[in-house]
Amino acid sequence: YIFSDGHPITGFSKEFDFIGRGYVFGIPFMIYVLVLVGIVSHIILRHTRLGKSIYAIGGNEQAAVVSGINVKRTLLFVYMYGGLMAGVAGIMLASRIGAGQPTAGLGYELDAIAAVVIGGTSLMGGVGTIVGTLIGALIIGVLNNGMDLMHVSGYWQQVLKGVIIVGAIILDKYRNQ
Repeated sequence: YIFSDGHPITGFSKEFDFIGRGYVFGIPFMIYVLVLVGIVSHIILRHTRLGKSIYAIGGNEQAAVVSGINVKRTLLFVYMYGGLMAGVAGIMLASRIGAGQPTAGLGYELDAIAAVVIGGTSLMGGVGTIVGTLIGALIIGVLNNGMDLMHVSGYWQQVLKGVIIVGAIILDKYRNQ
């Protein structure tokens, strides 16, 4: 807001626009970015000591500390990686809509939480996969698109997503008992 005075920033180069609107072999470039990010994230979580530490901290932070895991360093990485992914998403969104707009991603956090929960990640920690999250994101995308096509109010869409999240949390709680 401060740098742009609340106005969208436009006039990007063709190369930048390609990120969000370009195609390679008939497939949107954004799909390649999604696959790359998914593979890298999967490898980090499933095939590295760091990934095992992340799951351990999510499952029980005290047990992770007792096991000798450097929790502060691991959490620093998690937050930095999350920030990097938010930056990648922001670049892709700005490229897709052709403008850098401070309010463009408002409300996406609810979609992200819903996708993760639908994908089987426990909000209690220690359980979840990248593949499940991607499937959850596809379900949320189809749900959003379907509700838009049916002219469902944006407010009711948020209510429905909230109900889905609460339902998934209740299921997760019963599954963990």
